[in-house]
Amino acid sequence: MLNIAIYVCPQTVCSSLSMANDAFVLANQLAGQALFKLQRFSLDGQSVDLGFASIRVDGDLSLAEQADLILLPATGSAIEQTLAANAGLLPWLAARAPNQQLASLCSSAFLLAAAGVLDGRHATTHWALANPFRQRFPQVQLEIDELLTHDGNLLCSGGAHAGLDLCLYLIGWHAGDWLAQRVAAALVFETQRGRQSRFAPLLPESDSSDSQLNPLLQWLQRHYAEPVDLQRLAERANCSPRTLLRRFRASTGLTPNDYLQRLRISAAQTALRHSSRSLEQIAAQVGYADRAAFAKLFKQLCGETPGAFRRRLRDKPVGANSFAAPNNNCLTTTPNP
Repeated sequence: MLNIAIYVCPQTVCSSLSMANDAFVLANQLAGQALFKLQRFSLDGQSVDLGFASIRVDGDLSLAEQADLILLPATGSAIEQTLAANAGLLPWLAARAPNQQLASLCSSAFLLAAAGVLDGRHATTHWALANPFRQRFPQVQLEIDELLTHDGNLLCSGGAHAGLDLCLYLIGWHAGDWLAQRVAAALVFETQRGRQSRFAPLLPESDSSDSQLNPLLQWLQRHYAEPVDLQRLAERANCSPRTLLRRFRASTGLTPNDYLQRLRISAAQTALRHSSRSLEQIAAQVGYADRAAFAKLFKQLCGETPGAFRRRLRDKPVGANSFAAPNNNCLTTTPNP
């Protein structure tokens, strides 16, 4: 039996907590035996108020010291508040790391990283938190495209439903893929979902404070398929190419060319969803004369080929819920010590 201690604090995302609990409870039910023992704990052993629900716990930190796996559900995007409120947890996590498995769901990777246990290790978190994570923890090998990572006794998952990917992985790891398959099927959950890059928006939100740049961005929305170079864009923005590069980076975080390519690939995604045109036709429609170059850039930005994107959205067979342990496309693995 695997003894799992689930941490609860006022910042815990209730859906993340219940999703993890449900996955392991269902695994026990489908296996017909108690393969996973679940206990909840808090810093002081007292019930935790999550705003609309009070969560009872089984004990404090000392309870979890006997667990095989310590699981941290997501704690939301208020990172500074979460780290400050859970400062007492961090040294305790650091002490647990050598001998116990530690797993974070979504934003709780910040707790593991703040405890220092992820230094030099592979980890992931929600794609939208990549920049603040890298800025705060440059020593962590952040694999932001991955839905989950497993490095030694440390496991992390990306956003929201990737927490279920991690729970299924743990069920398969400790009890067998057959059980993970049954749990996924019972939850009507699609596994082997690829990389987080498939879910992140291709185009960033621009800084609206640069009102002079907005007309240029709107023009690009209409003319992205045309031949466009920096000089032409600078002329439309009534500034020098160097000034445009500076303003464009400040507003979007991208160069004009990077923005243009993402705009074209975003348009290609829409065409692949709703058009029966060939890949060559769609490539040309969004501004690429070379299908191979289009396909390479599409995979780089979207984490899958244009053909795979189209098949996944338009041609999914009924009953395609079969589970297999995550492969190298969605898992970074370092063997357990």
